[in-house]
Amino acid sequence: MKVSHVLYKVKNLDASIIKFQNMGFKVEIGSKKNPHNALIYFSDGPYIELLNKAPVPFYINIILKLIGKGKVAERFRYWKDVNEGFFGVCLENYETNFNKEENILTKNGQNYFITNSSRTDYLNRTLKWKLLFPYELKLPFLMTFFNIDPKPKNFIHPNGVKKIKSISLGTDQNLIPIINELCDDTILELFIGKGIKRLTYEKVKTDDNNVFDFHSY
Repeated sequence: MKVSHVLYKVKNLDASIIKFQNMGFKVEIGSKKNPHNALIYFSDGPYIELLNKAPVPFYINIILKLIGKGKVAERFRYWKDVNEGFFGVCLENYETNFNKEENILTKNGQNYFITNSSRTDYLNRTLKWKLLFPYELKLPFLMTFFNIDPKPKNFIHPNGVKKIKSISLGTDQNLIPIINELCDDTILELFIGKGIKRLTYEKVKTDDNNVFDFHSY
């Protein structure tokens, strides 16, 4: 698996879109109707999801608890209450199922919940994918890649950013081997702790074509 995207919690979606646009990023609203998120895509590698709230209504959380999937509802509650800023990652594969990932999680005694998801983006493309939520909240959640690739081709943001270069993610020591078995993406750097400590970008300087980094933290 590779890193699919990085989650960035926002309290006000419209204001956050303007904030990132002023930083020189091209921001795409997640859906035309009642959006709960916005996306900052890169041609190569993971994208950034500006997340205002978990994309599930309150009653779904109640149903999840009633059917014994309370840990999934707990993850969504964490998404709702977490402080503004980068806070988590999603991993992706390029299959239509999670057969390999399920074997890894089961072997390591990790329970999970799988569901289908879809949305219609602002270009009227209907994107479809599957999601896998481990019950262990300090494990990233997983997705299958979209049925349609929404990423722009050969795109550089107005601020010169080409892609995300590295992501430092904190988790428990005993979970690091599981994540490493799931994900072979060199972008992801794991440490013992919590949250995202640092994220770096690769920026192309157009006047002399030098490449350098700047840090979100």
